[in-house]
Parts: sequence; C-alpha cells; structure tokens
Amino acid sequence: MKIVVDAMGSDDHPGPDVAGAVQAAREFGDHIILVGDQAKIEAELASQNTSGLALEVVHANQAISMEDKPSQIVKNKPESSMHVGLSLVKVGRADAFVSAGNTGAILAVAMLRQVGLGRIPGILRPALGVIFPTKQRPMLIDNGANADCRPEYLVQFGLMGSLYVERMLNIENPRVALISNGEEEGKGNELIKETIPLMAASGLNYVGNIEPKQFMQGAADVGVTDGFTGNLIMKTAESIASYMSGIIRDELMANPITILGGLLTRSAFKRVRAHLNPDEVGGAPLLGVNGVVIVAHGRSNAYAIKQAIGQARRIVENQVVAAITSGIAGER
Repeated sequence: MKIVVDAMGSDDHPGPDVAGAVQAAREFGDHIILVGDQAKIEAELASQNTSGLALEVVHANQAISMEDKPSQIVKNKPESSMHVGLSLVKVGRADAFVSAGNTGAILAVAMLRQVGLGRIPGILRPALGVIFPTKQRPMLIDNGANADCRPEYLVQFGLMGSLYVERMLNIENPRVALISNGEEEGKGNELIKETIPLMAASGLNYVGNIEPKQFMQGAADVGVTDGFTGNLIMKTAESIASYMSGIIRDELMANPITILGGLLTRSAFKRVRAHLNPDEVGGAPLLGVNGVVIVAHGRSNAYAIKQAIGQARRIVENQVVAAITSGIAGER
C-alpha cells in the first residue's frame, strides 16, 4: 500500500510528520510518500533509522499554514504539499492521504476535482467522523467540516458514519442517533426537529435523539450532529480529560502516602491514560470525498501520525469509500 503524508502539516512540521511516517513504514511495511520541502524532509530523515524502509520524498514548493484562509489557498498556494499530495491519490499513485494541517484547507483542496478528489456522486457535503475514546468507541459525525447544516446533510452523515462503523468496527446494523439537548422528539433546535422525520424514513437503524452524556455512555454507535456542535463536543471532551488527568496527577503527588498509592496503581493509570488519549485514534476520516483522507490534529506527535497512517490503511483495506459510494446510490 502507498500512503501520502503531508510533511508540512503539523504545528511542529516536519519533525513529527517524518518521524511518524518512519514508524509507520517500519510497523506496517508500506510505501510512505512524504510531500513537502524536500531539503527539510531529508534533513529529518537523516536523523532517523530508515534502513530497509520504503520511503519516498516528493517536493512541494509551498506549505499551507493554520492561518491561511481556505477560500484563498486555491488561488494563492496551488503548489502546496496538500495540492501535490492529494493529486498523487487522485491519479492513482497512492491509496490514501494523511495530514495534520489546516482542516478547512484540506477540505477545500480535497473537494477540487482538478487536483483533489471531489465528492462521491450524490454526497452533498463531506463530513469529519471521529471515533470517541470511550469504552464503546462510538463515532461522532460531523466533527467540524460543516458549521452550518441542512437536515438532508445530517441524514447523509448518519449513512456515512453507519457504513464506516460497520466496516471498521464490525458492528452489524449500527445504531444511529441525533445528538440533541433531550431524548424527546420535541427537544432540539429547528435543524434537529426537521431532521427527525427524514432520519426515521432513511432506512438506517435510527434510535432517536440522545444527549451527549448518553452518547458517551454508548447509547448509539453513531452520533450525528452539525460540525459546529460536534467540534465543540470533541474539544470540550479533550479538555476535560486533560484537566482531570492533571488533577489526579497533582493529588497523587500531594504527600508520601498518596505518592505510594500512585506507585502501586501506576499501571492502571497508564491504561486509563492510553484509553483516553486521542493520539491512539490518530485522526478523523474525511468521509464523502472520493478517496481516503485522514485529518490529524495540528499538535500531533510522531505516534499520532503513525496511528493516523494506520487508520488510513485500514480504511483502504475495508473499502469504506466503495461502501459509501454504493450506500449513497441506494445499493446497500
């Protein structure tokens, strides 16, 4: 398999991006194509043990920053690492694209039919789906690609999330729910109220409205919301998990007795931390574009990049794009 990694994506590029690609090439045995500033990438590779690994560098003259506006990059940065990397997938030189760069820019470039992938026929809006690091591992969709949505978008998000969970997590007939401020059908804003009858008639295993706490507890396999709300839910959850970890660490170090207790329970806390660590997931798939695209967090470290590459290759193996293409065409 060939996976493209945007080496200019992360906040600290190209260090984590290159190191994660090396880890992935070593663990998975795939051919990794690093796209970006060739001199900087090769300097990073020189510090790594790359013996026997299938690594390729493709130069890109420009890089997109987090400050760049998606509406302007098509005109101002047509030779960016995102443009070059996605074009490699488009022409069949690679199977998937991974980037920890500007989310809006990735979406904008991926939607370009000339150099990007375009949408799967019938898809109104691509969406970011993220697997929540709770025990049941449900998918939250949309996680930030579409701040403003229409009811028909949410129905398609539910379909794409359902097919992803079915293929990737082996869950038959996944439960799909709308995330709202209450279980009752009368609850929710106008978007939720207008979506309910469409979702009920969609043929999905729609289980109704659920609150965020129920989503966290596994009341559905796919939680559907607009990108604005979904992004807030994800960032709030990450912030709370980080805050609680810090509080627990401080309290364990408060006195000799708690320090001893912390030493005795260290392995358990390591497992909890790993379970809640978003780096384990690696990134969010951009579902609805006609190819495999993983959007990782800007502050991703090498391990997170490696995990994002691992997720990309599994999506390719499980033919998720083909499943969504058939599903949206009514061939499920």
